[in-house]
Amino acid sequence: MGILGMHDEEVIGKEKIDASHAGGYADADEIELVAIADVDSEKLTTFGNAWDIPTDRRYDGHEAMLAREDLDVVSICTPSFLHHEHTVDAAKSAADPSVIWCEKPIASEVSAAEEMVEVCEETETELVVNHSFRFTEKLRRLHDLIRERDILGDVQSVSTQYRMELMRNSTHVLDTLVYLLDARAERVSGYITGENEAIDSLGTAGGVVDAGGGGHVVMNDGSFVTVDCTIPRDISSMSLNFIGTEGKLYLNNDDGEWRYWSLEDGEHVERQLPGIEGTWTWDDDYKRSFANAANHIQDLLNGDGQNYSPGAEAARSLEIIVGFYISHYTGSTVDIPLAEPLKDVPIKSW
Repeated sequence: MGILGMHDEEVIGKEKIDASHAGGYADADEIELVAIADVDSEKLTTFGNAWDIPTDRRYDGHEAMLAREDLDVVSICTPSFLHHEHTVDAAKSAADPSVIWCEKPIASEVSAAEEMVEVCEETETELVVNHSFRFTEKLRRLHDLIRERDILGDVQSVSTQYRMELMRNSTHVLDTLVYLLDARAERVSGYITGENEAIDSLGTAGGVVDAGGGGHVVMNDGSFVTVDCTIPRDISSMSLNFIGTEGKLYLNNDDGEWRYWSLEDGEHVERQLPGIEGTWTWDDDYKRSFANAANHIQDLLNGDGQNYSPGAEAARSLEIIVGFYISHYTGSTVDIPLAEPLKDVPIKSW
C-alpha cells in the first residue's frame, strides 16, 4: 500500500499514486526507479506494470535485487516488523546504497531501531525515515520558529490527539512532537485499549498487537505531554496544543487550522505565524511530502544539506510507544532510555 497507493483501493494498480515512494521518485529530476522486489508475485507484477519496471528487474525477494543491482537509494516499504532485517541487509549489500528511505515506524523494537542506525553509520549509509510531516514546508518552518525564533519560550505542556493505532498511525503525531520540541522522552506512563480497526480493513495476518492507546510523557526538556491516540479514524483529528512561557500554539491538521498566540504583558494576543501562509492541508501539504522527501534524498546524494528525518530521531517516537505498552502491562511508570531487556520488546504492526 505505502508504495503504490494508500486509501484509494479502487485505483491501486490502475494508476500511479503521487503520494508514494515511487511517486516521489517520479518528481525528482535526477532519480530513476529501476528495480523492485517483493515476495508476492502478484503484487510484484501489479506494481511493475503500474510503474513500467522491466520484467528482468522485478525480483522475487530483496536478496536477489540487492545482489544484482548497483543502487544509490533503496526504499523499504515492507511491514514494520521487517524494516530491521531489510535495512541491515540493504546497508551491507553489494548494491551499496548511499541512502535508505524507510517507511515509518522505524522498527518494531527499540533494539532493532538502534542496530539499524548503527549499521547505517558503519556503512556510511544515510537512513531517512518516512515520517512524512517532516518533509512538509510548513512544519519545517514551524520547527525553525519554535527552536530558533523561540516563539513559545520554554514549553511547559503539550496535549496531543490522533487516531488509533499507535504504531500504524500515531507514530506521526509522536514524531511531530519530538521534532518540534527537539526533545526525548524521559518518563512514560501508558494505557492500551486493545482496540484495532485496521485488521479487517487491511486483511492483515494474525500476530498484530498494534492498538489504540496513549498516556503521559515527561520529556527531557521538562515539558509534560498528554497523548490520546484511542480514537477511530472516522471521527479523529490530528491536533497538538503547546503552552509555553512566551506563547501558545494550536495545530489541527485535519481541520487545516494553525493558530498562535504571543504572551504580551500578561495576555495572550493572537498573531500570524511568521513566514507561514495559509493553513496546513492533507491535499496540499501531506501529498506533496513524498515528492519533497525524494527531492531531499536527491540533495543528500549530491552532498547538499542534512538529513531531515534521521533514524536516531525516529527511534524517539518508537521508544514512547513501546514505553506505553510496557507501562500498561506492568502497571508501572517506565524510564527512557529503556533498560536493556525492555529494548527487545516487540510491538508488531504492518
